Amino acid sequence: MIQVYHVNMSYKKDATVLHDISFSVQKGEFAFLVGPSGSGKTTILRLLYRDLLPDSGQIIVAGKNLSKLTRSQIPFLRRRMGIVFQDFKLLPHKTVYENVALALKVTGTSRVNVRKNVMQLLHRTGLSYRQDAYPEDISGGEQQRTAIARAMANDPMILFADEPTGNLDPKLSLDIMHLFESFNYRGTTVLVATHDIALVQQLNKRVIRLEEGRIVT
Repeated sequence: MIQVYHVNMSYKKDATVLHDISFSVQKGEFAFLVGPSGSGKTTILRLLYRDLLPDSGQIIVAGKNLSKLTRSQIPFLRRRMGIVFQDFKLLPHKTVYENVALALKVTGTSRVNVRKNVMQLLHRTGLSYRQDAYPEDISGGEQQRTAIARAMANDPMILFADEPTGNLDPKLSLDIMHLFESFNYRGTTVLVATHDIALVQQLNKRVIRLEEGRIVT
């Protein structure tokens, strides 16, 4: 599902962020991308959903060579992905229901199917009772679950999550991981970037370790 070959990445001429990165994630796998802040985790995720292009190397996601995609092809690839951002990126003037529904509406889903799919997702994420609330009126954990529900709205093949438990307590963090597991059990490939080693150790998943922009074993 994800293949990364000898990728190098720099934001500035003398500041290399990623050094000869190679790894793969199989279809249906759940893997953690682990490393301290600044190790390159977010950069790798941005490369995988084609927000950035590497200086060198090759990245193939869902059978597509990302370097060869035209600008018009990128949105179609992203419809096959769910992305949970570090800062949630919820729309403040839309309710929980509307934030999740928007991901379906932009793809032309009918109103009937939008409501059906959104209500199912809100039920699965434990947010049915908060559907009419606005982001500022719900807790950090509820905001995170809203972001996850939105990411899963189009039933993506791949789910990327960037530090999804950064501001949550240990119990809520574990609840979020179990939620990711539930989507993984249904066939979604999951890649989670985190620096929370204690949390990762509670789950029996594959770990890809990063230090100073390099894969370590």
